Amino acid sequence: MNATYTQIYLDYNATTPCDEEVLNAMFPYYKMHFGNASSSHHPYGWLAGDAVENASKDIAKSLGISTKELVYTSGATESINSILKGLYSKNKEERNHIITSKTEHKAVLDVCEFLEAQGAKITYLDVTENGIIDIEQLERSITSETLVVAILLANNETGIIQPIDTISKICQSHGSLLFSDATQALGKINLDGFFNQVDYACFSGHKIYGPKGMGLTFIKEQSKHYLDAFIQGGGQQRSLRGGTYNTPGIVGLAKAINLMQTKQEAASTQMQELRDTLEKGLLAIDESIVNGKDMSRLPNTLNMSFKYVDGEHLLLALSRHMAVSNGSACNSAAVNPSHVLTAMGIPSALAFSSIRFSLGQYTTSEDIKKTIEIVSSEVAKLRASNILWERRSV
Repeated sequence: MNATYTQIYLDYNATTPCDEEVLNAMFPYYKMHFGNASSSHHPYGWLAGDAVENASKDIAKSLGISTKELVYTSGATESINSILKGLYSKNKEERNHIITSKTEHKAVLDVCEFLEAQGAKITYLDVTENGIIDIEQLERSITSETLVVAILLANNETGIIQPIDTISKICQSHGSLLFSDATQALGKINLDGFFNQVDYACFSGHKIYGPKGMGLTFIKEQSKHYLDAFIQGGGQQRSLRGGTYNTPGIVGLAKAINLMQTKQEAASTQMQELRDTLEKGLLAIDESIVNGKDMSRLPNTLNMSFKYVDGEHLLLALSRHMAVSNGSACNSAAVNPSHVLTAMGIPSALAFSSIRFSLGQYTTSEDIKKTIEIVSSEVAKLRASNILWERRSV
């Protein structure tokens, strides 16, 4: 199937294109070196096994962790399910309380809803108008029964970065575990110290120009015993997740993380400069608002609301020219306003009129210039037919 895209791509928080160097690294393990990494009696298996081992060493070195703390999954959603369900199943008799926030990714919220039906006690923390969790509420809510606190490092819709260091100290003082979905943060911000602060974390390869269907779970060595196996069968991955190794995916993930490490500082600086230019240009539109403007945010993410504009109509109009979204790709079918924005106290009408722009390593200054022109024009067109816009100053 041949297709040519003419739209500007500004939906990198949903997914990224696979880097050509990643594809080249993976290809031999689909075709030539196709052996099963668990086959230990012939060269096909030996070569595949060596590839998995070397990739794991590269990832561990890049992230500053041990190879014993890595578990490969199909992606962050599987990791989230495995960690939260696994922790509750094994420890519910001693501790059955889970704390999360109202602005978590739906993968976390849906799992918590499932566990609540199984008998878990769930506390959903409020957030401030700028999207930061209510630290005082966390301190009031956490008890000796709190098993785990699950908090996003960086929000996928707004880019707002949570104070994981402060959260970690609170958890440690109560003997509670800390799990963080850091999917959006990898490759965009420095993770120095992060792995010392959390017990568990998860990532997805397709967010960092790696392969889809390839994820990574960090399990701190001293916190492993709180979990049973994710998947039984075969004893792979130190018996934590049975099943045949996805050798090409693991090799591709290692290559993507390696490239990310070498490019991160320069790429993040470039993305932030372009994001700030886009923000300034769109703020020139009357009655436009940046959601989470004054907070620490991912350098590539901009979430804006435009008053007196129907968000669905705006998204439809923009889709002819660019790929953007009004929230998480995993929640694109929802008919309700963004749960992230409403939790921040943003009125439903304004939340419905929000657009998420997420930039990546292939975004250009020309893309940003055109985006400002197109959004400004489309917002003006929609407002021209809105009687409320005409009467706003009456």
